[in-house]
Amino acid sequence: MPPFGQFIGGQFVASTSTEKVDVVNPATEEILTQVPAGTAEDVDAAVEAAVAAKDAWAATTPRDRSAVLLRIADIIEANREVFETLEAANTGKPAAVAEDDISSAIDTFRFSAGAARAYSTLGSDDYAENHTSVIHREPVGVVGVITPWNYPLLMAAWKIAPVLGAGNTLVLKPSEQTPLTTLKLAELIADEVPAGVVNIVTGPGRVVGNRLSEHPRVDLVAITGSVGSGQKVAASAAGSVKRVHLELGGKAPVVVFADADLEAAAKGVRSTGFWNGGQECGAACRVLVHESVADKFTELLVKEISEITVGTPGAEDAEIGSMISKAHYERVLAALDDVRKDGHTIAVGGRAIEGPGYFIEPTVVTNVPAGAPISSNEIFGPVVSVETFSTDEEAVTRANETIYGLAASVWTKDSARSLNVPRKLDFGTVWVNSHLVIATEMPWGGFKGSGYGRDLSSYALDDFSRTKHVMYNRG
Repeated sequence: MPPFGQFIGGQFVASTSTEKVDVVNPATEEILTQVPAGTAEDVDAAVEAAVAAKDAWAATTPRDRSAVLLRIADIIEANREVFETLEAANTGKPAAVAEDDISSAIDTFRFSAGAARAYSTLGSDDYAENHTSVIHREPVGVVGVITPWNYPLLMAAWKIAPVLGAGNTLVLKPSEQTPLTTLKLAELIADEVPAGVVNIVTGPGRVVGNRLSEHPRVDLVAITGSVGSGQKVAASAAGSVKRVHLELGGKAPVVVFADADLEAAAKGVRSTGFWNGGQECGAACRVLVHESVADKFTELLVKEISEITVGTPGAEDAEIGSMISKAHYERVLAALDDVRKDGHTIAVGGRAIEGPGYFIEPTVVTNVPAGAPISSNEIFGPVVSVETFSTDEEAVTRANETIYGLAASVWTKDSARSLNVPRKLDFGTVWVNSHLVIATEMPWGGFKGSGYGRDLSSYALDDFSRTKHVMYNRG
């Protein structure tokens, strides 16, 4: 276990609040520990530390910042087993998912270390007669970060790495449900990062997150979370006209055309619709399949899903684990009750699994008509719906009929269709004949209700920096 307190100015300090938040293992319902329910005063102290450290950190060279990020990656790698164990215990993830999370976090720090040294920008030159223009790439200053419960360490890495690489300091609020790996990271890197550059404050979003969003000395606030949380952050940030970076929810359509490899598509939905128990904003949770092959595809999909193994983190070959909390478990079950009331067919699953822990059967819902609530509402659990379409135009129109615009996939063997359809889909990432394949070098982020700003890739460092134009009169 990490130390418990607020990580401010390079050390763990007591919170100004005596209130605690239970940290629960959702696979067993056991209380693992408690962390402080932080206050606005805790946030103020953390921001003050970040402000005090920002000038010195901004003045470091990209090479120096890169070295720090590489050292952080090495520390995570050296403590991989600790991080995987904590992540699995705190989230109920199977071992394979936790292992992938930690590997991806390591890769994120290593990529950002290189990207911090390789900005591309407009060359210095005369763009007006007798005037030479120079573009400076500067950090924005202090960044407030709010991370979610579904990928605690990985989403922290997605923010910390480019924020530091661009020369900023930060104050991060992890989800109060899943703070363990973030606190452990703070403990292990305390001697590697200058005091005040990274600060962690635990506590509820309505207190800690809100104060971060509205704080006048926070220059940008970045959140990965729900649409509702993003709206609150943006509204609070508007008071001080600070920039926001929003990576929000999704309802990813999987468009399966008649000529697709149906077996591959069914296997793809099995692995990516139920990855992390479906608690994934890019999950392949809404299938649109051509009516001529719908029966065959559904038969293949139901067979695949019925073979999924559900288990605790230590269970051998477990593919999916528990829901993150009792409250979320009950929300998913309520959504399945609504599916039944709406008259849709639950072809497999659909029930809670008896025993300790917040487990739900992997579920496929069929006979879903156009415009049904399940087609647009993000359930964020082990539930995939299947609906049909008749023409390419209908498939595109129906896929785009959602407030979300994060991710989608197209399954076809037709080369022309594989080029044309993705261009018409209103989503930040579109895969062809695959789903949920993430490359650290490529940007991740959405359109519409899924927010704006980009994680991963060099675009993330752009988002956490600002450009300054200096023009010299040579006349």
